[in-house]
Amino acid sequence: MKILLIEDDKNLCDTLQFQLERESHEVDICHDGRDGLDLFLQDAYDLVLLDRMLPTMNGLLVLKKARAQGVSTPVILLTALGELYDRIEGLDTGADDYIVKPFAFEELLARIRSLGRRSGKWMENEILSYGDIAYDTSLRQLNGPEGTILLSGREGRLLEVFLRDAGATLRRMVILSRVWGADAEVEEGNLDTYVHFLRKRLSFVGSTLSLTTIRGVGYRLRESDG
Repeated sequence: MKILLIEDDKNLCDTLQFQLERESHEVDICHDGRDGLDLFLQDAYDLVLLDRMLPTMNGLLVLKKARAQGVSTPVILLTALGELYDRIEGLDTGADDYIVKPFAFEELLARIRSLGRRSGKWMENEILSYGDIAYDTSLRQLNGPEGTILLSGREGRLLEVFLRDAGATLRRMVILSRVWGADAEVEEGNLDTYVHFLRKRLSFVGSTLSLTTIRGVGYRLRESDG
């Protein structure tokens, strides 16, 4: 899962990043409300962990602006404000869950798993299927009519992005943001290289799916017309 952590406590960020990455999640960190909103609006994450008290823009305003722009990414608020009114206000603003500091990491993991089950968007050991393939996001295993192959982390993330929007045209910048991260310094040619790799993996397992180049726009994963 790709997680955006917007939190100004740098020690807490370092700790959570280490713990979450140990659980096989990808984590991007931002310490500022306005910058966090910019990343949030990229719509490149599976989950946002959002501190309520942030410099330049508080977490509730960040959340309100993101929801107003139609971003539906699940959000868990992290805050020291634990009164009933505070929890209600956070949930009414658009948060999906609320956890009060200090908290045990095991509780945060449980809430992440619970939110995944409710949303149906991402779960541990999730199998994504489309056309004649199935992809196990935990094992990074691609299954097709003629075999099975394990994908690299980057190949797996790229395939996952296409499968979650199968049939839709995805712009290059959207794909780069979702796979490499909104602030990553990556050449666009890297995307073409990994698309080439992914086409070879699909061919290896005998898939008839087409990963089509939409000139001047991006790519689309679709079922073959034939």
